[in-house]
Amino acid sequence: MKAERVVLDTNILISAALQAKGPSRAVLNWVRRADAALIFSLETLEELRSRLLRPKFDKYLTAEIRHTYLAQIEAVAEIVGISGAKMGCRDGDDDKVLETALMGNADVIVTRDADLLVMVPFQGVEVLTAQGFLAMVGGAPIFEQGKHSE
Repeated sequence: MKAERVVLDTNILISAALQAKGPSRAVLNWVRRADAALIFSLETLEELRSRLLRPKFDKYLTAEIRHTYLAQIEAVAEIVGISGAKMGCRDGDDDKVLETALMGNADVIVTRDADLLVMVPFQGVEVLTAQGFLAMVGGAPIFEQGKHSE
């Protein structure tokens, strides 16, 4: 299976920001090295922004580092329009991720969200964990010693 067009769920991107090593960071690094398209909608980008800038992350990363990370993501993001259509996810808030993948002709969604992971495959789009994605693309995950899952 190819992975040229990828949707990374907010939980993957936040984990990648917070952990220099681990499956989420390895996925983000793979996407960047492979020059794969990183697909967002304005809605998914805003969700990332609003979640990552919450005060609870102040103890892990400075606001400046988080703003820089967001700017780097936005600089490479391919933005697609969505209409807010119902996609049938048991958590309606996750429908925007599914619609973003469809409108962006994504090959895969990478997530830790159980509500999305049960939607396998979703209208031809694979839905995988970070570990599943890395296994699929043959990318060697970089784990911290003793931390082999998220």
